[in-house]
Amino acid sequence: MKIVILDYPRENPGEISWEKFHQYGEVIRYPHTLPGQVTERISDADIVFLNKTVVTKEDLEKCPNLKFISVIATGYNTVDVGAARKLGIPVANIPSYGTEAIGQHAVALLLEATNHVGYHDGEVRKGRRNDENDWCFWDYPNIELENKTMGIIGLGRIGQITSRVAQAFGMKVLAYDSYQNKSLENENCRYTDLDTLLKSSDVIALHCPLLPETENIINKERIAKMKDGVIIINNSRGALIVEEDLAEALNSGKVYAAGLDALRKEPPDMEHPLLKAKNCFITPHISWAAIECRQRLVDLSLDNLIHYIEGHPVNIVNGVR
Repeated sequence: MKIVILDYPRENPGEISWEKFHQYGEVIRYPHTLPGQVTERISDADIVFLNKTVVTKEDLEKCPNLKFISVIATGYNTVDVGAARKLGIPVANIPSYGTEAIGQHAVALLLEATNHVGYHDGEVRKGRRNDENDWCFWDYPNIELENKTMGIIGLGRIGQITSRVAQAFGMKVLAYDSYQNKSLENENCRYTDLDTLLKSSDVIALHCPLLPETENIINKERIAKMKDGVIIINNSRGALIVEEDLAEALNSGKVYAAGLDALRKEPPDMEHPLLKAKNCFITPHISWAAIECRQRLVDLSLDNLIHYIEGHPVNIVNGVR
């Protein structure tokens, strides 16, 4: 059996072993695969693993031996799952591997916006001081989160982590989700409609998937409904936000700050408006990158492979078994 891993460094640049995969066949690993290289590399493969490499209908039609695809991630939009379905090829993903770490990163982005730790650390290291007798200085005021309202769009597994921490800070939580788990409601957390969330929240965190109905969910019209000075956090998907509209709102002060770990295009062009916007904190899509999360990705990818070989595949996203 030939197993091809099309792109591995982001999940595992070297500190996690792939050795157990070799028990199940010949394993060929590539650090990266360009679009024009996909067909050549998987044309005789039985099993394919990938993360960000795009596999098209045309690629799949040229792979007569291909029996199983597993995405080393939760999102699987890199594979034409409809074409795979028609060809009888099951596609699996990793439905959950970094819930706690991704929620933790959302809170880290929020705290950077409220406390400007990185900025003030840099000023201290420059030797900055107001004068010889002054023991402190600040260029941005710290913002206390106690009694503020956190609006969470998408109260799934990750949203629940952010909600739990927000409530620990003494915040009230408003949640908007198409599926409502009423057991999550309490005196500090309740579901509401989107307009109420937008109008009432001091902080808005995006934890929803990218779907046709959520693409561009944060745009000029919705920003206009928000409180002046709102903080926006997004470490879900970049296309949830119309980035030009957010940049304009940051520069005008309508939005006080934004903490982002996902952009529509990654990496962004150096002329990207958010790179120059006021009070915008951007990390390079690393919410998921804790060693514990990446170990789970490799372990659960192996688990997907074993379940497929044993005849009872799991985590199938296109209905083929």
